[in-house]
Amino acid sequence: MTDTNKSQHGEWSSRMAFIMAATGSAVGLGNIWKFPYITGENGGGAFVFVYLLCVALIGIPIMMAEVMLGRRGRKNPVDTLAALAQEAGADKNWRYLGGVGIVAGFLILSYYSVVAGWASAYVLKAFTGSFSGADATATKAIFDDFIASPMRLIFWHTLFMLATMIIVARGIYDGMEKAVRFMIPALFGVMVLLLAYSMTTSGYFQGLKFLFYPDFSKLSANSILVAMGQAFFSLGIGMGSVLIYGAYLPKNISITNASIIIAVADTVFALLAGLVIFPLVFSYGLQPNLGAGLIFETLPIAFGNMPGGWLFGLLFFIMLVFAALSSSIALIEPAVTWLIECKNMSREQACIRSGLAVWVLGFGSVFSFNSGSEFKIFGNTFFELIDYLTSNLMLPIGSLAIALFAGWVMRQQHSGQELAMPDQKSFQVWQFLIKYIAPSAVFLVFLDVLGVL
Repeated sequence: MTDTNKSQHGEWSSRMAFIMAATGSAVGLGNIWKFPYITGENGGGAFVFVYLLCVALIGIPIMMAEVMLGRRGRKNPVDTLAALAQEAGADKNWRYLGGVGIVAGFLILSYYSVVAGWASAYVLKAFTGSFSGADATATKAIFDDFIASPMRLIFWHTLFMLATMIIVARGIYDGMEKAVRFMIPALFGVMVLLLAYSMTTSGYFQGLKFLFYPDFSKLSANSILVAMGQAFFSLGIGMGSVLIYGAYLPKNISITNASIIIAVADTVFALLAGLVIFPLVFSYGLQPNLGAGLIFETLPIAFGNMPGGWLFGLLFFIMLVFAALSSSIALIEPAVTWLIECKNMSREQACIRSGLAVWVLGFGSVFSFNSGSEFKIFGNTFFELIDYLTSNLMLPIGSLAIALFAGWVMRQQHSGQELAMPDQKSFQVWQFLIKYIAPSAVFLVFLDVLGVL
């Protein structure tokens, strides 16, 4: 394909703009609460070692592939895979796997926005000193009281979705690029401030040892599969976001270098989150493996009892909102682009329609935590069902499709042109990883999710 197929939506103004946007799409609530708690459940430093290995051998090759497909196709995920399949003389039905990514991002945002609303509400709670002197009973009561009110959850869900759609509606330059240029440095700055405080706590070295000292006796086969899953889920691959951001990438920017920088930045954010959270957890005698409760029930105890805790709590939850917002604009962009290109809508119309649909669907997750908690589908609340379908089924399918298409369907000549690696040996290494290692690893994760392993 040639530059005549250049995306009608514009391009990133620079490599740094693309890197910040793609990093923002990857860094989210999962990095800040999920990575620490699954690390706690799966052997600490040994799990981190395997996770880093998976990022290098699985995550980066698939990310390179997804960016490559996006830049060559220059369209939404559905039409990109259709065009590239035609170019390779392959079955046109590959286009439907592009649709899986769009739907996955759309569904994820419907509940992601609800959880991000919690973080937004906790910014206000931290500012007003709601956690001052609180113990475990008090913070649990605060959280339970908050999620018990559908109207409160709807209010914060609505506020977060409005912020997301306003940014996306402004387009590449005035919306997404300007937002991430502010949010990613601000997020990093807040994390560094919190890290500086955590280094003064009594539990800092215990947290450091827990995070980086590998005790392989604590590592199970399932832990390795969890690390694989976290590696590519953390990078945001398989849901169309990386592909559509790649569609806006200028031809003169190295996909290899940019992908490595993004993966390193995403990993640094996850490790920083661990270095901030674990010292606080150990300093206050708390448990490191409580999932979402680690943030909304456990950490407020620390913020409520440390010197200047209201300020550090405020900064922490602001950081969470920034992380969530930078991811949410990436989750909805593939759907918006599809509406623009396939339904001839303006960007504003596409944002309004997709945003409203996500907002309404989010009500199912809102009521899953209160008046609708007894309503179960296959034994799951609406929130649990959507989370399972997307994270455990749709994203592995999307990631596997990207690896298989880039490795086995796309012509080697075309992938070589897009990646433009400095030597043939580097390209051959990437080909081996994307054709054999990455698909096998993703397939293993998928089998584990289905309970086959």
